[in-house]
Amino acid sequence: MLRSLALAASAALLSLACAVAWSQPAPAAADAAIRKSLKERAPDLPAPDEISLSPIPGLFEVRVAGEIFYTDADASYVLHGDLIDTKARRNLTEQRLNVASAFDFAKLPLKDAIVWKKGGGERKLVVFADPNCGYCKRFEAALQKVDNVTVYTFLYPILGGDSPEKAKAIWCAKDRTSAWRNWMIDAAPPPRPLGDCATPMERNLELGRQHRVTGTPAIVFEDNTRVPGAMDAAAIEKQLQASSKKKG
Repeated sequence: MLRSLALAASAALLSLACAVAWSQPAPAAADAAIRKSLKERAPDLPAPDEISLSPIPGLFEVRVAGEIFYTDADASYVLHGDLIDTKARRNLTEQRLNVASAFDFAKLPLKDAIVWKKGGGERKLVVFADPNCGYCKRFEAALQKVDNVTVYTFLYPILGGDSPEKAKAIWCAKDRTSAWRNWMIDAAPPPRPLGDCATPMERNLELGRQHRVTGTPAIVFEDNTRVPGAMDAAAIEKQLQASSKKKG
Protein backbone atom coordinates (compact mmCIF):
# COMPACT_ATOMS: atom_id res chain seq x y z
CA MET A 1 0.00 0.00 0.00
CA LEU A 2 2.74 2.45 0.97
CA ARG A 3 4.62 1.61 -2.22
CA SER A 4 1.57 2.37 -4.36
CA LEU A 5 1.10 5.66 -2.53
CA ALA A 6 4.74 6.53 -3.11
CA LEU A 7 4.43 5.79 -6.82
CA ALA A 8 1.29 7.86 -7.06
CA ALA A 9 2.99 10.68 -5.23
CA SER A 10 6.03 10.61 -7.49
CA ALA A 11 3.77 10.77 -10.54
CA ALA A 12 1.94 13.73 -9.04
CA LEU A 13 4.79 16.17 -8.44
CA LEU A 14 2.29 18.93 -8.89
CA SER A 15 3.75 21.59 -6.68
CA LEU A 16 7.26 21.89 -5.35
CA ALA A 17 6.08 25.08 -3.72
CA CYS A 18 3.98 23.01 -1.34
CA ALA A 19 7.10 21.20 -0.16
CA VAL A 20 8.80 24.53 0.46
CA ALA A 21 5.83 26.03 2.26
CA TRP A 22 5.88 23.66 5.21
CA SER A 23 9.64 23.41 5.45
CA GLN A 24 10.88 26.18 7.69
CA PRO A 25 14.23 26.28 9.53
CA ALA A 26 14.21 24.53 12.87
CA PRO A 27 14.30 26.79 15.94
CA ALA A 28 17.85 27.61 16.97
CA ALA A 29 17.67 25.54 20.16
CA ALA A 30 16.43 22.43 18.36
CA ASP A 31 18.94 22.89 15.55
CA ALA A 32 21.81 23.09 18.04
CA ALA A 33 20.56 20.13 20.08
CA ILE A 34 20.16 17.90 17.04
CA ARG A 35 23.58 18.82 15.66
CA LYS A 36 25.22 18.21 19.03
CA SER A 37 23.57 14.82 19.50
CA LEU A 38 24.34 13.65 15.98
CA LYS A 39 27.98 14.68 16.33
CA GLU A 40 28.27 12.70 19.59
CA ARG A 41 26.22 9.65 18.61
CA ALA A 42 27.05 9.41 14.90
CA PRO A 43 30.55 10.91 14.56
CA ASP A 44 31.04 9.45 11.07
CA LEU A 45 27.96 11.25 9.75
CA PRO A 46 28.77 14.50 7.86
CA ALA A 47 27.47 17.67 9.44
CA PRO A 48 23.86 18.36 8.39
CA ASP A 49 23.40 20.77 5.50
CA GLU A 50 20.04 21.86 6.85
CA ILE A 51 17.63 21.07 9.69
CA SER A 52 14.00 22.02 9.17
CA LEU A 53 10.57 21.60 10.66
CA SER A 54 8.49 18.81 9.15
CA PRO A 55 4.68 18.84 8.80
CA ILE A 56 4.50 16.44 11.77
CA PRO A 57 4.77 18.20 15.16
CA GLY A 58 7.93 17.20 17.01
CA LEU A 59 9.54 15.65 13.92
CA PHE A 60 12.46 17.43 12.25
CA GLU A 61 13.83 17.01 8.73
CA VAL A 62 17.62 16.62 8.51
CA ARG A 63 19.29 16.96 5.11
CA VAL A 64 22.79 15.56 4.93
CA ALA A 65 25.00 14.17 2.15
CA GLY A 66 22.24 14.50 -0.42
CA GLU A 67 19.74 12.53 1.66
CA ILE A 68 16.94 13.30 4.08
CA PHE A 69 16.07 11.62 7.35
CA TYR A 70 13.83 12.57 10.26
CA THR A 71 14.50 12.86 13.98
CA ASP A 72 13.06 14.14 17.24
CA ALA A 73 14.16 17.32 19.02
CA ASP A 74 17.37 15.85 20.47
CA ALA A 75 18.17 13.16 17.87
CA SER A 76 17.35 10.30 20.25
CA TYR A 77 15.57 8.55 17.40
CA VAL A 78 16.13 8.62 13.65
CA LEU A 79 13.72 7.63 10.89
CA HIS A 80 14.84 7.12 7.31
CA GLY A 81 12.30 6.78 4.52
CA ASP A 82 9.76 8.68 2.44
CA LEU A 83 7.25 10.93 4.14
CA ILE A 84 3.98 10.64 2.24
CA ASP A 85 1.09 13.09 2.34
CA THR A 86 -1.73 10.56 1.89
CA LYS A 87 -4.44 13.19 1.50
CA ALA A 88 -2.67 15.06 -1.29
CA ARG A 89 -0.91 11.91 -2.54
CA ARG A 90 2.48 13.60 -2.55
CA ASN A 91 5.90 12.23 -1.67
CA LEU A 92 7.07 15.12 0.50
CA THR A 93 10.57 13.72 0.94
CA GLU A 94 11.11 13.48 -2.80
CA GLN A 95 9.76 16.98 -3.34
CA ARG A 96 12.09 18.40 -0.71
CA LEU A 97 15.06 16.61 -2.25
CA ASN A 98 14.14 17.98 -5.66
CA VAL A 99 14.05 21.51 -4.24
CA ALA A 100 17.30 21.11 -2.30
CA SER A 101 19.20 19.60 -5.23
CA ALA A 102 17.99 22.04 -7.89
CA PHE A 103 20.68 23.91 -9.81
CA ASP A 104 21.22 27.65 -9.88
CA PHE A 105 23.29 28.09 -13.04
CA ALA A 106 24.43 31.57 -12.02
CA LYS A 107 26.04 30.18 -8.84
CA LEU A 108 27.90 27.23 -10.34
CA PRO A 109 31.70 27.38 -9.81
CA LEU A 110 32.54 27.54 -13.51
CA LYS A 111 36.23 28.08 -12.74
CA ASP A 112 36.33 24.34 -11.99
CA ALA A 113 35.03 23.43 -15.44
CA ILE A 114 36.67 22.88 -18.82
CA VAL A 115 35.37 25.54 -21.21
CA TRP A 116 34.99 25.66 -24.95
CA LYS A 117 32.97 27.89 -27.22
CA LYS A 118 31.55 27.64 -30.71
CA GLY A 119 30.39 30.66 -32.67
CA GLY A 120 29.38 33.60 -30.51
CA GLY A 121 28.93 31.32 -27.51
CA GLU A 122 25.93 33.31 -26.29
CA ARG A 123 23.98 30.22 -25.23
CA LYS A 124 25.39 28.21 -22.34
CA LEU A 125 25.15 24.79 -20.82
CA VAL A 126 26.95 22.73 -18.19
CA VAL A 127 27.66 19.01 -18.32
CA PHE A 128 28.96 16.65 -15.65
CA ALA A 129 30.95 14.01 -17.52
CA ASP A 130 33.19 11.01 -16.87
CA PRO A 131 36.03 10.47 -19.37
CA ASN A 132 35.13 6.78 -19.60
CA CYS A 133 31.41 7.39 -20.16
CA GLY A 134 30.27 6.22 -23.60
CA TYR A 135 27.11 8.33 -23.48
CA CYS A 136 29.25 11.36 -22.57
CA LYS A 137 31.29 10.76 -25.73
CA ARG A 138 28.09 10.53 -27.75
CA PHE A 139 26.88 13.80 -26.22
CA GLU A 140 30.24 15.49 -26.91
CA ALA A 141 30.00 14.46 -30.56
CA ALA A 142 26.48 15.86 -30.77
CA LEU A 143 27.65 19.17 -29.31
CA GLN A 144 30.02 19.63 -32.24
CA LYS A 145 26.94 20.09 -34.46
CA VAL A 146 25.51 22.90 -32.32
CA ASP A 147 26.44 26.54 -32.96
CA ASN A 148 26.54 29.67 -30.80
CA VAL A 149 27.13 27.78 -27.57
CA THR A 150 29.55 27.85 -24.62
CA VAL A 151 30.02 24.48 -22.91
CA TYR A 152 31.30 24.07 -19.35
CA THR A 153 32.35 20.53 -18.51
CA PHE A 154 32.77 19.46 -14.90
CA LEU A 155 35.01 16.41 -14.86
CA TYR A 156 33.08 13.92 -12.77
CA PRO A 157 34.94 10.60 -12.58
CA ILE A 158 32.45 8.26 -10.90
CA LEU A 159 32.61 5.17 -13.11
CA GLY A 160 35.65 3.66 -11.41
CA GLY A 161 38.61 2.08 -13.18
CA ASP A 162 41.05 4.68 -14.46
CA SER A 163 38.45 7.46 -14.70
CA PRO A 164 40.13 9.54 -11.95
CA GLU A 165 43.55 9.18 -13.60
CA LYS A 166 42.19 10.17 -17.02
CA ALA A 167 40.33 13.12 -15.52
CA LYS A 168 43.47 14.33 -13.79
CA ALA A 169 45.56 13.96 -16.95
CA ILE A 170 43.02 15.95 -18.94
CA TRP A 171 42.73 18.71 -16.37
CA CYS A 172 46.50 18.99 -15.98
CA ALA A 173 47.20 19.07 -19.72
CA LYS A 174 48.70 22.27 -21.13
CA ASP A 175 45.51 22.72 -23.17
CA ARG A 176 42.83 20.90 -21.17
CA THR A 177 40.08 21.80 -23.62
CA SER A 178 41.92 20.15 -26.51
CA ALA A 179 42.91 17.19 -24.33
CA TRP A 180 39.28 16.64 -23.37
CA ARG A 181 37.88 16.91 -26.88
CA ASN A 182 40.71 14.86 -28.42
CA TRP A 183 39.99 12.04 -25.97
CA MET A 184 36.20 12.16 -26.13
CA ILE A 185 35.90 12.54 -29.89
CA ASP A 186 39.09 11.03 -31.34
CA ALA A 187 40.05 8.61 -28.53
CA ALA A 188 43.52 10.23 -28.33
CA PRO A 189 44.84 9.48 -24.81
CA PRO A 190 45.66 12.59 -22.77
CA PRO A 191 49.34 13.17 -21.96
CA ARG A 192 50.49 12.12 -18.52
CA PRO A 193 50.77 15.08 -16.15
CA LEU A 194 54.27 16.14 -15.24
CA GLY A 195 54.87 16.94 -11.56
CA ASP A 196 52.23 17.98 -9.08
CA CYS A 197 48.97 19.37 -10.39
CA ALA A 198 46.04 20.49 -8.27
CA THR A 199 42.67 19.45 -9.64
CA PRO A 200 39.08 20.42 -8.77
CA MET A 201 37.89 16.81 -8.80
CA GLU A 202 37.02 16.61 -5.09
CA ARG A 203 35.07 19.86 -5.37
CA ASN A 204 33.30 18.57 -8.47
CA LEU A 205 32.34 15.34 -6.73
CA GLU A 206 31.01 17.28 -3.76
CA LEU A 207 29.09 19.61 -6.08
CA GLY A 208 27.53 16.61 -7.79
CA ARG A 209 26.65 15.01 -4.47
CA GLN A 210 24.88 18.16 -3.33
CA HIS A 211 22.80 18.16 -6.50
CA ARG A 212 22.20 14.39 -6.58
CA VAL A 213 24.13 13.81 -9.79
CA THR A 214 24.33 10.01 -9.85
CA GLY A 215 25.05 9.39 -13.52
CA THR A 216 26.77 10.93 -16.51
CA PRO A 217 26.23 12.89 -18.60
CA ALA A 218 24.12 15.22 -16.44
CA ILE A 219 23.27 18.38 -18.36
CA VAL A 220 22.18 21.74 -16.95
CA PHE A 221 20.95 24.58 -19.14
CA GLU A 222 21.13 28.28 -18.32
CA ASP A 223 17.49 28.42 -17.18
CA ASN A 224 18.34 25.62 -14.69
CA THR A 225 16.61 22.93 -16.71
CA ARG A 226 18.27 19.62 -15.92
CA VAL A 227 18.49 16.70 -18.33
CA PRO A 228 19.90 13.30 -17.31
CA GLY A 229 21.58 11.35 -20.09
CA ALA A 230 22.82 12.07 -23.59
CA MET A 231 20.96 14.24 -26.08
CA ASP A 232 21.30 14.41 -29.85
CA ALA A 233 22.06 17.69 -31.62
CA ALA A 234 18.40 18.41 -32.43
CA ALA A 235 17.34 17.95 -28.81
CA ILE A 236 20.22 20.12 -27.57
CA GLU A 237 19.27 22.89 -30.01
CA LYS A 238 15.60 22.69 -29.02
CA GLN A 239 16.43 22.95 -25.31
CA LEU A 240 18.91 25.79 -25.86
CA GLN A 241 16.22 27.75 -27.68
CA ALA A 242 13.68 27.05 -24.94
CA SER A 243 16.15 28.00 -22.22
CA SER A 244 17.05 31.24 -24.00
CA LYS A 245 13.38 32.21 -24.17
CA LYS A 246 12.84 31.49 -20.46
CA LYS A 247 16.00 33.35 -19.51
CA GLY A 248 15.00 36.29 -21.67
